[in-house]
Amino acid sequence: MDAVLKQKIIQGISSGSIIPYLGAGALAGSVSVPGGDPIPADSDSLIYAMNNGSAMAPKLMYEFPRAAMNLELKKGRNFITRTLNKIYAETEWTRSPVHQWLSTIHPHYIIDINRDTQLQESYSNMPHTLIVGLARIGGTNYRFKLFSYADGSYTETTPEAVDTSLPILFKPMGTPVPEANYIASDADYVDYITELMGGFGIPSFLKEYRIGKQYLFIGLRMTRDTERMVLSDIIYAADKPTTGWALIAEPNDKERRFCKKMGIEIIEADATELFASDAALVDAYPEMQVGC
Repeated sequence: MDAVLKQKIIQGISSGSIIPYLGAGALAGSVSVPGGDPIPADSDSLIYAMNNGSAMAPKLMYEFPRAAMNLELKKGRNFITRTLNKIYAETEWTRSPVHQWLSTIHPHYIIDINRDTQLQESYSNMPHTLIVGLARIGGTNYRFKLFSYADGSYTETTPEAVDTSLPILFKPMGTPVPEANYIASDADYVDYITELMGGFGIPSFLKEYRIGKQYLFIGLRMTRDTERMVLSDIIYAADKPTTGWALIAEPNDKERRFCKKMGIEIIEADATELFASDAALVDAYPEMQVGC
């Protein structure tokens, strides 16, 4: 990565003008404490984790939401929630190098489409606001829940009561903490994306805050329409002509076309480029290649 651009991105993340957007690759290097297995994060690993380590039919292996929909129809929606809780709430994981690095910066606003809790753990020593995506619920027009974190615990809050000076953690695909809510199956995504496009998936204070911001996409492959649709709506009103940068070591043609359309510049490198000069972190994770 060009040294000048690297410095610009790091300074932008620190100042809040550049927003980190974390995909599955941001969890590379995180392994279970009991057995050393990698944390399930990308589509294939999540499918295997939910299906007792076995592959599913090729048409279901195409994308996690499709496989999750099939399992939901067979075993019920609670099965999906229980399985994701077992993965992300009941198993102890080591921290990924990306999260370790971000915890030294504590960006004011960060988007994490993974369903684990490492981002929240990075902010566990300071007050913050948590936004969690919701789907297929009644009694509300919104597709999110807001929580205020202080003194070691979360309390549900409202958009009007949020202190916007505090850090904002946006977990659109859910988290088990403080309560288990997930966007997982096709039906979840259809509802969530529809409401996101309608303006009901993001609180008003965040709609104002995000205007003119740029983004750094870490660990996100932009090959699936589902994730690209979520991305497009979440970063609406971003800066132009450069919306941001995507760390993709080996981008394919589909990713190149999408990024060009969105005004995203591809950096053909993995996330270790960002903290390669941090000797302590590199020594701690010498075998890591944190890519997309």
